Amino acid sequence: MSHSWPNPFITQRADPFILRHDNGYYFVASVPEYDRLEIRYAATLAALPEAEPVVVWHKPDTGPFSALIWAPELHHINGQWVIYFAAAPTREIKDGLFQHRMYALVCSDVDPLTGHWQPVRRVHTPLDSFSLDATHFVHQGRNWYLWAQKDPAIPGNSNLYLAELLNPWTLKGTPQMLSRPEYEWECAGFSVNEGPAVIRHGKRLFVTYSASATDENYCLGILSIDADADPLQAAAWQKSARPVFNTSWDNHQYGPGHNSFTVDEQGKDVLVYHARNYTEIEGDPLWDPNRHTRLKYFAWREDGTPDFGVPPADHTSVP
Repeated sequence: MSHSWPNPFITQRADPFILRHDNGYYFVASVPEYDRLEIRYAATLAALPEAEPVVVWHKPDTGPFSALIWAPELHHINGQWVIYFAAAPTREIKDGLFQHRMYALVCSDVDPLTGHWQPVRRVHTPLDSFSLDATHFVHQGRNWYLWAQKDPAIPGNSNLYLAELLNPWTLKGTPQMLSRPEYEWECAGFSVNEGPAVIRHGKRLFVTYSASATDENYCLGILSIDADADPLQAAAWQKSARPVFNTSWDNHQYGPGHNSFTVDEQGKDVLVYHARNYTEIEGDPLWDPNRHTRLKYFAWREDGTPDFGVPPADHTSVP
C-alpha cells in the first residue's frame, strides 16, 4: 500500500487525537511543554500539519490543574464541544509526580477555535486517585466515558474503567473496570493500561489501549465485545493475550501507542498514534519531546478484527 502521508505526520505531538466533524478535521495532542491546549483545524486530513495551532486554554500558575497537561481529546457531545484532559497540581507537591486528575473544558459555540470556553470542570470518579486519558463514544444510544485510573487496592499503575455519562462532565452510575495489566507485555517497566480508543466494526465494539512504559516497550492491546451486549458487564469483554501493534525494530519505530481513530475523506479507517524513531532516551522519557504523531491505514480481517500491521518506517515522500 502506498503512503498517503509523511511519517512523522506532525512532529513533537504525543497522544494524538483527530476528530472528523462536518467533513473537516480537528487535531489535538500533548505538547512537549505540557502547559496548554491547542486545536488545529483543516478541511482535509493531509492539511493538518500546516494548520495553525490555536491555543484555547493555558494552564494557571498554581492550583489543582496547573502542571503536566496530558492527552487532550476533543469531542462534540450533544451540541457542545468538550476537551477532556488530565492535569496535576503544581509540581512542588509532596506526593510525587503522578497526581493527575481528569478535567473537562466545554464550549457551547459553533466554532471551537473562536468560541468561548467555560471554566474548567473536574470529572469526579468514585476513586480519588491518579486518573487520565479519558475518551468519549456513543454506543447503544448512550454517551460513554472511558478512562485510565489507579486503584490503590490493585497492584500496578492504571486500569481501564467505563461509565455512562449524565452530562459531559458527570458520570452516571457505578464505573466498571474493563481491564488491568496482567500479561508480561502490559507490565514492562510499568504495569499500565491507558490511552483507550473506541471503534465499531460490524457487530463488534473494540477498545484499543496502550500498555507498559513509554519507551520501546509501549504497545497496543485490544478488548472487544458484541455490539448488543451490555458494556458494563466485564465478563462480556474479550481481551487479546498478545499486543496488536508494537515496536518495529526493522523500521526503527519504537513504542507506538496512545492511538485514536479517524477516517479519510473517502471514509477509509485510519490509525492515529505516536512513536519515537530511536531508543536512546536521555533522562526521563516524559521529557523527551520526540514522540511524533503518525498515521497509517489499517484493514479488517475476515473474522472482523482489525489488522494494524507494522509501524511503517520514517519517510518524507508522498506519491
